[in-house]
Amino acid sequence: MENEELEGSCDEKISWEVHLQDINGDGRSLLSDKAPKVQLRKHVTKARWDGELGMAEIIEREGSMWTTTGIIRGSNKLYCSIEETLFLVELGALLLMDANETILSLKNMYEMIAEEKNGCCWESYKAFKHLKSLGYIVKRHGISWTLKSDKCCSISTCSQGNQERDESSSEKGEEYLSINNRFGDMQISGLRPAFDVYHPNSKFKKSDPGVPYFVLCLARDPPSTAEFEDLRRRCNGVRVIICNVEHGHVSFFSFTRIELDVLP
Repeated sequence: MENEELEGSCDEKISWEVHLQDINGDGRSLLSDKAPKVQLRKHVTKARWDGELGMAEIIEREGSMWTTTGIIRGSNKLYCSIEETLFLVELGALLLMDANETILSLKNMYEMIAEEKNGCCWESYKAFKHLKSLGYIVKRHGISWTLKSDKCCSISTCSQGNQERDESSSEKGEEYLSINNRFGDMQISGLRPAFDVYHPNSKFKKSDPGVPYFVLCLARDPPSTAEFEDLRRRCNGVRVIICNVEHGHVSFFSFTRIELDVLP
């Protein structure tokens, strides 16, 4: 086994993060009552939270980050997962509202993460934030950037059942339903593919993203050899990196096959 830390460090631009959560005896995150206010940028994107989809629909788009953020569905509508949404809200780049046009606070967002209802928990958010802060292009595993990229790059999908469901939804003209189906199938514990990760690339296109640099899998406990080999087979040869998050510390591991000599 090779312990391989991704190079670089996650420069925390939000100095108050340490006050947002504590860890109790069973390892779960607890929210602090001292949730800070967001310092919005001069030009900010506006989004509306869709509770049924568990995603934010972008209403007014600002900035250049959208070439690598969000998925496109329906009539060229742009949606962000809850981890993408929270990451942008923390940076002050996005203003999130509910269906009644009420602005949602960071505390509201942290509570939604803690509920673990939208395919995201604190561990997966910490891993996502760490990779994004290092400059990687990151998206939910198995969720295509666009319907066109779904047809071109199905290699990044490990779950055949989800792919079949997505194709069925497309045939009915209900592409956005596949988002909800796949998010509902996300597991929160155990070994699971979480994100497809790409190198930083100024020429990146959602319609033709290519093969991921690696698939990131979250594991609260070390996987067995059989589990890891099965996961690697289902990822069609794409490199697999294991991520473990303990008390807010993010660690990355890769595995290579080791053959031991048989002792007499």
